[in-house]
Amino acid sequence: MRPIRPGDRGPAVAEIRTVLAGLELLAADGRADDYDAQTERAVRAFQQSRGLSVDGRVGAETWRALDAARWRFGARALYHAIGEPLTGEDVRALQERLLEMGYDVGRADAVYGIRTSRAVAQFQREMGLKPDGSCGPHTVNALRRLGRKVVGGRPQWLRESDAIRQAGPALVGRTVVIDPGHGGTDPGVVVPDGALRWSEADLVHDLASRLEGRLAAAGVRVQLTRGPAPLTCLPDADRAQLANSLGADVFISLHTDGYANPEADGVATYHYGTDNGVTSATGERLAGLVQREIVARTGLRDCRTHAKAWDLLRLTRMPAVRVELGYLTSPRDRSRLVDPRFRDRVVEAIVAGVQRMYLPIERDVPTGSIDVRELRAIVAAGTVVD
Repeated sequence: MRPIRPGDRGPAVAEIRTVLAGLELLAADGRADDYDAQTERAVRAFQQSRGLSVDGRVGAETWRALDAARWRFGARALYHAIGEPLTGEDVRALQERLLEMGYDVGRADAVYGIRTSRAVAQFQREMGLKPDGSCGPHTVNALRRLGRKVVGGRPQWLRESDAIRQAGPALVGRTVVIDPGHGGTDPGVVVPDGALRWSEADLVHDLASRLEGRLAAAGVRVQLTRGPAPLTCLPDADRAQLANSLGADVFISLHTDGYANPEADGVATYHYGTDNGVTSATGERLAGLVQREIVARTGLRDCRTHAKAWDLLRLTRMPAVRVELGYLTSPRDRSRLVDPRFRDRVVEAIVAGVQRMYLPIERDVPTGSIDVRELRAIVAAGTVVD
């Protein structure tokens, strides 16, 4: 869909304003179908609260989030529907409630899938309710009466950390999905440079191909979400679904950034998280490791890690990060990104970050100290470090 922007009018704008008014982000006055300055401010506030890109426009992802925001926990019965699962803020509220009580729903992705249904059934069984996996009035009331079940640490953090520890420290045999952003009809950030024209889609595909080679040499099974010249741009939700269907252990999405001010520069890494503290624990750790390795090995400005609820991060079931590898609109960053040797350093930093995620915390190593060539040597020798 074409993003709905300030200045637009029509039924879609009226629907957006209705949802925003229901969330108490927008007064009910003004022209009902006019995307005015007040509506733009409300959209930006909504995007900020939901961990979305704050641009004041209603694209496909913001539209889905607005549609989900209509539902409040307890307003409808929730159940696992095959084919077209229920989604909404009420589903996310249920998942977050179950997580803080110690039940395993996976990620609080606002989708009522089989894992959420099983967690609800387990809760119902323990409460003496009919364990049908559906969340109706009796289950809602039982959830509201109870406090936290688990104390002394975040249950999901403990669960995810234990899964990483059980997997062992070696990269051999892992499955990593690499996502070169954009592609096809969407070139991403495009910057003319004399007789040349640099596009985000082309640069990140080159980076992804180099990363594929480095990881494969370390014994990793690697899958890219697209080729160098796809006909269309795959939606983020489909990229996440591809990673899920492959049973990936790690998902890495590569992008470059752009901004009107050419002074904006630096690298930032994103992981799944919401405004109320729910986060992917291993995704957050992977983001921190990748970010620190890239900064140490490349000298790019450290724009730190951030939690976001983008579809790409919310719908993946494994540790997932999106890395913004500098600004193509910055002459300083661009001169580095177009250098193949620099891109090799970026790739080695990402490989080192992935390797460190699998090391037990007590055996972690200093940033910048892993030699990626040693990982290849270990595979070549047919040995695995334990």
